[in-house]
Formats: sequence, C-alpha cells, structure tokens
Amino acid sequence: MMHPVNHHPDRRDVLQGGLLLGVAALLAGCSGGGQGRALPGAVWPDDARRTATLPGTKPTVIPSSTGGTPVARGAGALPPGVIPRAAWNSQGMVTGRLTANGQNGRMGAITRITIHHDALDSSSIRSQSDAAYRLNAIRNGQMTRKPEPFADIGYHYIIDPQGRIWEGRSIAYQGAHVRGQNENNLGIMLMGHFDQQRPTSSAIESLDAFVASQMARYGIPLSRVKTHQELASTECPGRNLQRYMAQSRARGGALARA
Repeated sequence: MMHPVNHHPDRRDVLQGGLLLGVAALLAGCSGGGQGRALPGAVWPDDARRTATLPGTKPTVIPSSTGGTPVARGAGALPPGVIPRAAWNSQGMVTGRLTANGQNGRMGAITRITIHHDALDSSSIRSQSDAAYRLNAIRNGQMTRKPEPFADIGYHYIIDPQGRIWEGRSIAYQGAHVRGQNENNLGIMLMGHFDQQRPTSSAIESLDAFVASQMARYGIPLSRVKTHQELASTECPGRNLQRYMAQSRARGGALARA
C-alpha cells in the first residue's frame, strides 16, 4: 500500500544539504592547499568513498594504495580548551602524501599564522555533533580530491560558530592551507561563508583569544598574522572576516593589544 511522503528534514538533513549546495563555495573560497592544483568536487553523504567518522559509526580505514600508511598524529600538548582530534575523528595521517618541502612535511618552528574560512554556510551548526560532522566532511573532501589527495585535513585548528576550538591536523606537520607557503605556517579556520554571513561573536572572541595565545606561545609578531587572501589570489576568508581581521590588527584592535 502506498502512503504519501511527508518528510520534514531535521537539522542533520539541512546540514548535509548545505554541504552539498555549498561545495562550490568551498572550492572558490579557500583553495590554496599547497598539495595540488584544485580542491575536490562534491562528496555525497552516501558516497562509498566517504571516510568520515560520525558519532556512533565505525571509522573507515584508508587503504595503503592511496599513497601511504596512516599513522597516529604527532605528539604534543594541546593548548588549553582545544577539543582533541579524537573527539571527531580516530584516523591518522597518510604521511606518504606529505609534500617534500621543508623537513619532509614536518612543521619545524612555527613562525606565522594564517586565517581562513571554509566557505560553507554555518548557520545549521549548533551542537558538537554538528561541528564534528562538518569537520569530517571537510577532511574527507580534501583526502579524496583529484589528482593529489591531501594527507589529512589541511588546517591545524578550527573554530565553530559556538566558539569551540577543535584540533585538526597535528602541528607536528605542515598544513595544506596556503599553496607554496605552508612551511612554519599555523593554519586556523573558522566555519562559515563570510562573503555571505558574519562570524558569530562567540567565534570572534575565540579567534582573538586563541590567535593571541599562539602569538605569545611561539613568539609570532602581529606582522606575521595574515589572512589567506593576503598571501594568495583567493576570496578566503571572505570579506566580513577579512574586514574584522583588519580591525583586530589595527591600532587599538584586539590582536594589536595582545
């Protein structure tokens, strides 16, 4: 017996749809990975290639034929308040995909910071589970990109709209966030499309405090805190976050006072 369909999407459905519709913005907004020429196409939620580890699901192991052997992330104490990698993904890095620049992909001394957005609408992200889902979707897209997949998610730290700070790629390794300029460069990304929306006050407060703490930790001067578009031809991190970063670094701004 046939019954009429009356499906009302829940927040996860909306989030998935936003990821699919927004993937083109991701490609345009933050496309300077440094481990290839272009970011990936759409990765559908039911795609068999998907490697996302969602709450309550078993992680998919990346086969060695993809370019290396997964290894555990590098050791190192997380900054206070950062949600550890294990809270959203239990898989390691495929070191065989790391670029050969610097010390075979090792970060070395951290001497600069670059700010990004993911160029995807973040209005549906509320809970930790929502943010973890987004992180896995980004990581999966970057690790299945053609022709050269990334070794891992490209950013070292990610800030969600609620101001939570997440560990991404281990700081033991160079990121994949500014093409040709990943050596010694700490990559920090805010979830959101900041050509279309404004970063939340919670995200901004976390960004200012966290960047200031990393400047102090590594002795990084304000002049070496940049946005992606200041280093490459890209719209990232979007005009609204770019405007805020200019204010924060200007005389009297939050980062200028750090």
